[in-house]
Amino acid sequence: MPADQPRRFRGPFARWPRAADAALAVAVFLATVFLVDGPGDAIVVRPVGDVPIPALLVFAVASAALYRRRHAPLAVLGVALVAWALTLDSGYADLGGVAIIALYSAGRYAADDRWERLGVAAAVVVVILDGLLDPVPWGEILFGAVVMFVAWYVGRRLRLRRERADELLREQAAEARRIVVEERTRIARELHDVVAHRVSLMTVQAGAAKAVAAEDPEGALRAMGAVEEAGRQALDELRHLLGVLRPEADHDGLGPQPGLADLPRLVEQTRGAGLDVSLATDGVPARLPARVDLFAYRIVQEALTNVLKHAGPGARTEVRLGTEPGGIVIEVLDDGRGAAVLPGSDGAAVGARGHGIVGMRERALLLGGTLDARPRPGGGFRVAAHLPTGGEPA
Repeated sequence: MPADQPRRFRGPFARWPRAADAALAVAVFLATVFLVDGPGDAIVVRPVGDVPIPALLVFAVASAALYRRRHAPLAVLGVALVAWALTLDSGYADLGGVAIIALYSAGRYAADDRWERLGVAAAVVVVILDGLLDPVPWGEILFGAVVMFVAWYVGRRLRLRRERADELLREQAAEARRIVVEERTRIARELHDVVAHRVSLMTVQAGAAKAVAAEDPEGALRAMGAVEEAGRQALDELRHLLGVLRPEADHDGLGPQPGLADLPRLVEQTRGAGLDVSLATDGVPARLPARVDLFAYRIVQEALTNVLKHAGPGARTEVRLGTEPGGIVIEVLDDGRGAAVLPGSDGAAVGARGHGIVGMRERALLLGGTLDARPRPGGGFRVAAHLPTGGEPA
């Protein structure tokens, strides 16, 4: 499980988009009505009585259109430019701010680049006409045209960045699904091997019972009892195969799978690879259901592999096994101080991004248990699995 990530800041336009857009429309309307350029590029307040009713209506329509800027950005841009064009050469051509917001919204929320570019060109034309009708230096006209283009371009870049982020999230989700499918398929193969082994035992025991039935009825009954017990266990394992597909037959490895009894050998092998591993068991039953025994071993194996891969040789690692009511507890802890730790990073934290966590968690979930994997506060990593042991023992 990855460490807690800081929550990204979300402003009012992301938290409450409708309310924020309504407030924006009202604020833009009030600014358009009351604020005008004064002498020396100063901003002065204009009495509302100085604005004729037709201009007020045009201001109101253009500003109100901004409320729909997310859902119909091109239409809002069209309304803003038409309203601005209607006020040209009237002394009240004050809708440049509305046009800037509409251009940004078109770049941010529209998906038709052809109409967006046409809208930018129309806005530049209106800027030029406004400058020619109310004579201003060409430098100011050019600056106004650049502002219009930049407003649209910034919105477009933000939209493209968001689309790329969404695509990356979709790819990550697809990759996560693929990893889960692969892990479940591998787990199904292991369970298949367990069931195949039990069926093989049943076949051998049934053949033995048939051979001695005439001469040793008691021995035949004992053999058939063993067949019945093995059949129950095989059916118990088969229940865990439901819904998991096995895409191709694999005739290798039909023998018994490893279990917790093989952990000392696994620990010795890991020590040979360079890890400083200690193993502690406390009251773990010697006989567990086959799937629990196998999955517990695989979880420890994968956790040690992750330590070697991400913390590196030399990392101090503890493997602890204990019991709890109705199950067993597995803990694998490392200090993250091996030779392979990347400078300035926690090697175990890097391991949280690997595929091994997915496989361990799938095994725990298939047994009805839980698995928690996260960096330790003082450095290193901790994997803790709680596995129920219900069912017949192996």
